[in-house]
Amino acid sequence: MPDTKRINTSDSGGVTVVTFADSKIIDEDEIQELGQELYDLVERHDYRKFVLNFSHVEFLSSAALGKLISFEKKVSTHDGELILTNIRPEIYEVFAITKLTKLFQIKDDEADALAVL
Repeated sequence: MPDTKRINTSDSGGVTVVTFADSKIIDEDEIQELGQELYDLVERHDYRKFVLNFSHVEFLSSAALGKLISFEKKVSTHDGELILTNIRPEIYEVFAITKLTKLFQIKDDEADALAVL
């Protein structure tokens, strides 16, 4: 697994499980770094199936949401699959209000996501 600062990755049966190192994803420089680490998983490491586990994330800025949308597009253009899990209710509400629940496949927990992939 790649060496990263903003994310932690593990492999579960060919699925790359990503957890976030930061509980608050709001700093612009950190978001850029996070985005690059996510993109590298697709571009440099050629991973195709992802579960993004938000269990440690307490807050996401709109810039972080934008980065997630860009990552979803990158995964899709490489014929990959992406599922989000363990999203806190207050963060899920933002996904619902912004209609991102239509863009992202979201499961309650990591096991449910891994069962789909």
